[in-house]
Amino acid sequence: MLIEKVMNNKIISINLNTSPYEAFEKMYKNGVRRLFVFDDENNPKGVISYSDLIGILNNLSDHNYEQNQDKIEDIMSKEIVTVDSKEEVKNAANLMLRADVSGLLVLNNDEAVGVITKTDICRLVAANFLIPNKNMEI
Repeated sequence: MLIEKVMNNKIISINLNTSPYEAFEKMYKNGVRRLFVFDDENNPKGVISYSDLIGILNNLSDHNYEQNQDKIEDIMSKEIVTVDSKEEVKNAANLMLRADVSGLLVLNNDEAVGVITKTDICRLVAANFLIPNKNMEI
């Protein structure tokens, strides 16, 4: 199956100048564990994970998150692992395992078009291979 059939077309992203507090709020509101970071021209520049943000926010001595002057650009990972939308899902899974990441930015002709995560792949596996026993209560 192709990635474009499984990926999420909605990319939850932030700008380079976003504060860690704003990024955490956006993650929380959207129920995601990573945000891709784009510049003003909509070019992907990095990724920030939930665990990265928790580490940064926990280290603030005054716990005044909203006034923290850090920008995502300073703390994000600048290495984005990407995959083409026309690739097979198994290739995305293999890439995630090799790169030790839980989500990939999906490209089509070098344009960001979606995201695929380990959760997406688990849902696909469950839908195709885990058929409940007819006598089993769900």
